[in-house]
Amino acid sequence: MTRKEIEERKFRPAREEAGDAAKQTGTPQTQSAAYRLAFQDDEFLLREDLRPVRFQLELLKPQLLMDEAKIESTFVFYGSARIPEPDQVQARIDAAPTPELKRLAENLGRKAHYYEEARKLARIAAQYPVNEAGCRHFVVCSGGGPSIMEAANRGAQDVGQTTIGMNIVLPHEQAPNRFVTPELSFQFHYFALRKMHFLLRARALAVFPGGFGTFDEMFELLTLIQTGKMKPIPILLYGKEFWNRVVDFEALADEGVISHKDLDLLTWVESAQEGWDAVQRFYEDSDVPGCD
Repeated sequence: MTRKEIEERKFRPAREEAGDAAKQTGTPQTQSAAYRLAFQDDEFLLREDLRPVRFQLELLKPQLLMDEAKIESTFVFYGSARIPEPDQVQARIDAAPTPELKRLAENLGRKAHYYEEARKLARIAAQYPVNEAGCRHFVVCSGGGPSIMEAANRGAQDVGQTTIGMNIVLPHEQAPNRFVTPELSFQFHYFALRKMHFLLRARALAVFPGGFGTFDEMFELLTLIQTGKMKPIPILLYGKEFWNRVVDFEALADEGVISHKDLDLLTWVESAQEGWDAVQRFYEDSDVPGCD
């Protein structure tokens, strides 16, 4: 008796079983949906009462693939899907068919420099060295879409590093941006599980001007930290003029619905280097851990 004999697999792999099952055709019984293996039966998996199973699968798939890629921590980027890169600003303004749309194009154009700052910050973060265990930290992660998300993934690709995109199925077509590493390009059905994966490995987060989605993601993180459900991480808020115009943080504290100390969860920055310096200060007394 050898150790190999003891440790070897005794049951056939599911892949082999699935292949054999696919060959079983030709009778009314084998052609019935009831006869399909459960994990090969899309109609069964998409039933309303299988939602808990789909939750589990959507949580598990990205988790396993990122574990296999030795991604220990991420640097997450939130921001608008509408801010253009600088060289597209004038074309969008010129193409606006009405004065109101032209005004909106000009507003978005004034934020175009944040595309470049997101790209620069991602370049810096993506070059964080792999540790002795082969694990990667501060891997750039975005929602996988256009604009600020694209800038983040693009910055990581600029320096030859892998980068994560977490896209979501929407009623209108939304393909991942071309800078996401294909093996780390994930698609989600459930917003909740997508947001969970944004934060499970996050060790720093940059928030650029954005709309409902950006608000939702940022305020959920702030709530998790405020309530003690999650340990603090650096939250870099880009665009103080924008944020103070659309959210009066001080008024929230003055009204007593949050504490003034809660405002310390936010770090106001404007440049990529300023943001990275803030992350370094936050972790200056900490050693980056190895792989679990």
